[in-house]
Amino acid sequence: MNRFVLPAISAILLLVRAAPAQQEQLDASPTLFTVMAALNMAGYDADLDSPNNSPLRKEVRAELAKRNIPSLGAIKEFVAKHRRSGDTSELSQYISFALTVGPPPDFAIRLRDVDIPPEVVALRELSPLLAAFYKEANIAELYQRAQPAIDQMIEPYHQGVLEAVLQVNAYLRQDASGFKGRRFQVFFEALAQPGQMQTRSYGNFYTVVIGPSPRARITEVRHAYLYYLLDPLATRYQEILMRKKPLADHALRAKLLGDAYQHDFLLLATGSLVRAVEARIDRTPDTVKQSLHEGYILTPYFYEALAAFEKQEASMVLYYSSMVQAIDLLKEDKRLMPVDFAAETPAKPAPTVVAPDPKTVVPPIYETLNKAEELFKQPDYDAAEKMFQEAANQTANKRAQAAGYYGLARIALALGEVDDAEPFLETVLTLDPEAQIKGWALVYLGKLRLEVNDRERATRYFQDALQVDGASEAARKEAQAGLQKSSKQ
Repeated sequence: MNRFVLPAISAILLLVRAAPAQQEQLDASPTLFTVMAALNMAGYDADLDSPNNSPLRKEVRAELAKRNIPSLGAIKEFVAKHRRSGDTSELSQYISFALTVGPPPDFAIRLRDVDIPPEVVALRELSPLLAAFYKEANIAELYQRAQPAIDQMIEPYHQGVLEAVLQVNAYLRQDASGFKGRRFQVFFEALAQPGQMQTRSYGNFYTVVIGPSPRARITEVRHAYLYYLLDPLATRYQEILMRKKPLADHALRAKLLGDAYQHDFLLLATGSLVRAVEARIDRTPDTVKQSLHEGYILTPYFYEALAAFEKQEASMVLYYSSMVQAIDLLKEDKRLMPVDFAAETPAKPAPTVVAPDPKTVVPPIYETLNKAEELFKQPDYDAAEKMFQEAANQTANKRAQAAGYYGLARIALALGEVDDAEPFLETVLTLDPEAQIKGWALVYLGKLRLEVNDRERATRYFQDALQVDGASEAARKEAQAGLQKSSKQ
């Protein structure tokens, strides 16, 4: 590569540093931050003195106490009026609200009235109060100052979540992260009560919100990711599953099973399958019996069925219908009749260390790519280039090969080597790139074409980027901006 920097690509360099694959799935939310800042100032003190809190929680409260916030009195009245029994329940409604409204500064509810979650309906009048609070308290500046602490909270999750997602995708033979147009997102909220982890599924978004915790909750995130992937399959094949619903009568005897599972057979089927997959991946067959006694009545069937799934080549998306079709009502009823469901949650045994299942091990080439990403961020371009080149040179895994060329392209852009970057990006598109990588590759190509005033090809690249299912929201915004710029030139 030629080692010199061209001024013409300064705008692209901003994108290069902002677009490592999968980063947008782990983030903080300025909307959540604002809601929690207001809630804390309105008297939400749950576990305020816990050593597991983020120091940021008290720091933000102290800073806001110094500021003149005229809307705070109305917010305190609002929170007092909508008080719930129990700290978790209190927090839950505001997390639902934060995930339903749009971004600052308006915080307007984005959904149609019929689609607004029931617990959010009563909080609708909070939007204008929050908009005033955001402006008066200068939350935008405070959120910017909080970024280093928030980044420190997120950092322990990067490697573990990436490996967990790869592990699940490898086991399920999942080529992309879910169904068309859907998105899995993890938000970290430093101002929340410590130990909290809540999930929401609104429309095409499956969101996990994690509060401060003394350990990285990777296993729990993997659990949520499995729900995100498998629950749509239950909906897609509900006609088949509902023929098996007579088995749900057994779940009514399970005292530990939540009402939602007892009265929603599709959710119960998904919960059972999630636990069976976890038992297979972790090689912990004892947890199958535990799940059964907690009320996840189809876990034993799915655990056995997954043995056959592992021996064939189809992905779970294709295999699912035949697997649920094969549920034998008489056989499963006979299995469930003598089950004595647990009355209390059993103590969890000490974890057993087992050799990894070769079917679910993360391929070594992804470890190489992870290290290359870390070196790229430092930046140590020479070392990163060698590892990206290693991925690009192998041909067994086209997706990893595409990621290698994508890394080489970003290094070339960072060094101003446009003549090298463009063919690398074009090569990415000929392989089998992840959706996020494909989206960014098209954006970069569009930017490069704009630099030489090739508006026709630039427009085509930006339009193609917008058509990529699973492209990141940041890439879509850049593609939209590129289209606007291309039309004005």
